[in-house]
Amino acid sequence: MLQGAALSEQIIPEQAFATDDSVAVLRFAAEAFTAGMAVALVTLVEIRGGAARPLGAQMAVREDGLYCGYVSGGCVEAAAAYEALETLACGTDRQVKYGEGSPWFDIVLPCGGGITLNIHKVRTVQPLLAVLNSLAQRKPVGLRYHSSSQSLQSAPWTPRTGWKDARFEQGYRPCPRLLIYGGSVEAQATANVAQAAGYEVHCNPPTVELMDADTAVILLWHDQHKELPVLQAALEAAPFYIGALGSQRTHQRRVDKLRELGWKDADIARIKAPIGIFPRARDANTLALSVVADVAAVRAHTL
Repeated sequence: MLQGAALSEQIIPEQAFATDDSVAVLRFAAEAFTAGMAVALVTLVEIRGGAARPLGAQMAVREDGLYCGYVSGGCVEAAAAYEALETLACGTDRQVKYGEGSPWFDIVLPCGGGITLNIHKVRTVQPLLAVLNSLAQRKPVGLRYHSSSQSLQSAPWTPRTGWKDARFEQGYRPCPRLLIYGGSVEAQATANVAQAAGYEVHCNPPTVELMDADTAVILLWHDQHKELPVLQAALEAAPFYIGALGSQRTHQRRVDKLRELGWKDADIARIKAPIGIFPRARDANTLALSVVADVAAVRAHTL
């Protein structure tokens, strides 16, 4: 463990790996603490003007200087890691400002704004494990920081990240899951793009039990007869996105069939068809980009 500020000054922070995934950051912190290392959690708690990362973005910094996560576009992470080492050395949480409103004139944010970081020395791993366990079970969850006691606790999920009195609260949702149905080259291309984007991807899963509020259902069949059972299962569930391949004419036939089966127009309206964020994608790779971009746009709107 660190023994005073003098030792922290000898350590040069180094990025362990590049990620802005909050789950990876919390896991990095939890594993360090469990291994007996001191670790700090750095959280973006205030934005003044523009910023490269959203409120609640996080870093984790170990006592040996290794860190992961981003709280900016990469311009303050090393400096924040140094501050985290100082926090570990002195044992008291702190807040640091960069950019606009900061005393550090040598660090200017490219966006022209300013940010405030809260640096917390992790004193118990239980809140982190509770968040990680909930997300592993695909349950939304929250994390609450109490500035008065300099402590963390797991909490119910909150749709709004920010300060509430002397508490900073943020919510975490499970990784978006994409269920891609279809045996075409378009389906494989879409799976490849979605995996590269960090989504959990399942191709033609045999069960609809995977459908939840953090799931997107993507139907890329060229045969409407094949898609109908999955489409009805998706309409019965609550995925945040349902999209289906086909032209306007094809979709009208789909709508007519669903009406015959007793589905209401409000239910049918949940289907995005033609699928994708821009029309008339004629090749597999362009369609894949269009579909995954559409899913990302809807996901961002629902958070």
